Amino acid sequence: MKKNRYIIPALLSAMLMATGCDNRLDVQPTQSIDENVALGTSRDVEVTLIGCYDGLQDVDVYGGAFQYASELLGNSDELGFGGTFQNLLEMYNKEMTTNNATATTTWRDSYVAINRCNNVLSALDIVDEDKRARIEGEARFIRGSIYFDLVRLYAKTWGDGDNASNPGVPLVLKPTRGVTDADKIPRNAVAEVYAQVLEDLTKAKSLLPESNTIYATKYAASAQLSRVYLMQGNYAAARDEANEVITSEAFSLNPTFESLFFTFLDNGGANPEEYIFSMIVTQQDGTNDMNTFFGTTISAIPGTAGRGDIRVLAKHRGLYETGDKRGAFFVTTNNTFTRKHLDKFGNVLQFRLAEMYLTRAEANLRLNSQTGATPLADLNLIRTRAGLKAATTVTIESVLKERHLELAFEGHTLHDLKRTRQNVGALPYNSPKLIMPIPQREMDVNKQLVQNQGYN
Repeated sequence: MKKNRYIIPALLSAMLMATGCDNRLDVQPTQSIDENVALGTSRDVEVTLIGCYDGLQDVDVYGGAFQYASELLGNSDELGFGGTFQNLLEMYNKEMTTNNATATTTWRDSYVAINRCNNVLSALDIVDEDKRARIEGEARFIRGSIYFDLVRLYAKTWGDGDNASNPGVPLVLKPTRGVTDADKIPRNAVAEVYAQVLEDLTKAKSLLPESNTIYATKYAASAQLSRVYLMQGNYAAARDEANEVITSEAFSLNPTFESLFFTFLDNGGANPEEYIFSMIVTQQDGTNDMNTFFGTTISAIPGTAGRGDIRVLAKHRGLYETGDKRGAFFVTTNNTFTRKHLDKFGNVLQFRLAEMYLTRAEANLRLNSQTGATPLADLNLIRTRAGLKAATTVTIESVLKERHLELAFEGHTLHDLKRTRQNVGALPYNSPKLIMPIPQREMDVNKQLVQNQGYN
């Protein structure tokens, strides 16, 4: 998704277009512009959709924060932190405060992106008919995806108590064009948020094309659906969505693990064949905050960068078997860093095919089924690509270990531990310390919000 900083806020972007030519001095104030002018043509809606993608790849949304929050909160002494940002240090120590900068900006910027999607969805009737289905699908994919990760980070995990009464996040499904008391709504239940996520993503899948240049496709929607269903323990649905992506043959496993990364340095900015969806970063636009915090400058590799805040510890490296190429995919200076995020202009990965194979393997194993392939066959595709001998047996534990090593530092750690009810260090999976706080600024403005347990 190429960012375009000039067309981001839905109302502002269309206002500029609407007032650009006839009389440059006759400019209406943005706070009073009529929505029929702001979104008056199909082109206006298309421009606003680009703003939705810009919001999606914001560094405090899918441009990094959703992923590094999962890795830091889910860390059990496999990562070290040597940075100076208090917000990340709080995550690392599982001692977040209600003024945590990441919790605050991720909430805010997520709802900004959601509001842009709502603007698009409210104006579908003026979209050219040949584009309408795709545009609706893209907006729903973005909105559903963001709500999914918001509810995973800011609420109790699915199945921890009563989903129907546990507070999730507020569902805002119509454009907010001026904040009144009516816009200050309470948190919807976790079950309600998941229902909306599934509605958006299922509808998106039915509307999106199989190919869509750098934008969302039906397979991106299927990949996200597989994650949602896996989080819910709906293994049959998770398996079937993953299987649909695999059997589409629209993607293929890279021949080597090493070739999956360095999308700018080694691949000219293009995604590998294994990538299902990513945030596109270029030298002109876009930021990869996984690079910012996991990456570091390596003088022998021009084009690398990063603060070097998040380091890989011996406990993690000790998990790899001898000969595992993934166990060598690190670089050591004074500290050890993953090579996955060294590329300064690397694309921010969201879904890749290996995840789908591992999801299908786990779901088939839990269900004693063989949809698409046997669990052992899927497991061995990933193992042999990493340079390991094929396994002769498969267990849930071996699949989960393979998933942890294959998808390490890609944003899965906390959520996999929660859904499988595993401790994070000494903390149980459902510890309040593993749930982000509702930002204090939101609590101060909206008295209908309730704070998460453990936060004052």
